[in-house]
Amino acid sequence: MTVSSHGFDKVERRGLMFVLSSPSGAGKTTLSRLLLSRMPGLKMSVSATTRSMRPGEVDGHDYLFVDKTRFQEMVKADELLEWATVFDNHYGTPRAPVEAALSAGQDVLFDIDWQGTQQLRHKARADVVSVFILPPSAADLEKRLHSRAQDSNEVIRKRMSRASHEMSHWAEYDYIVINHDIDVAFAEVQSILKAERLKRERRIGLVGFVRNLQNQLQQ
Repeated sequence: MTVSSHGFDKVERRGLMFVLSSPSGAGKTTLSRLLLSRMPGLKMSVSATTRSMRPGEVDGHDYLFVDKTRFQEMVKADELLEWATVFDNHYGTPRAPVEAALSAGQDVLFDIDWQGTQQLRHKARADVVSVFILPPSAADLEKRLHSRAQDSNEVIRKRMSRASHEMSHWAEYDYIVINHDIDVAFAEVQSILKAERLKRERRIGLVGFVRNLQNQLQQ
């Protein structure tokens, strides 16, 4: 069974922005992939970026590739829900496709940091559900970074230092998940998404549903 804008129970609802943040190596990317593959009605937000396209990337699927002039135009026109500069490249979330998805009852997954999350909350607080993923220990985080075999020891030291700063913002999030085990962490994140989908204020079709039910009972 698939999820439409009316959900499993046929009651129309508004979609939500589901934000996952974590220090590098805490499991955010793996959890995002699991959610996208196992949770119908959820799609990944596609960011605009000024960096060059890499081999194998597809414009409009992996990123929306734009030049710096166009990106600045998007910022000035308030066409971005959030944006940031990373290593001289700009990244941001186009507003229009996200708002279209939410109106259609589609949930949008965001893989962004605490700064991007703050911007989203400022512009669309009622639509945002934020989850921060924590490692069980510093030693475990360092072990995971080494096991990926993607970075030098110097880069890993920098990531560990950055992790402390990122984790200082944990209290700004709606939910905290400690990733002792990826299967358990996924079950917890999945439960959060399922519960948030059922919130009364997002189920915009409930008024009509209840009225119809009352009319049936009065006949």
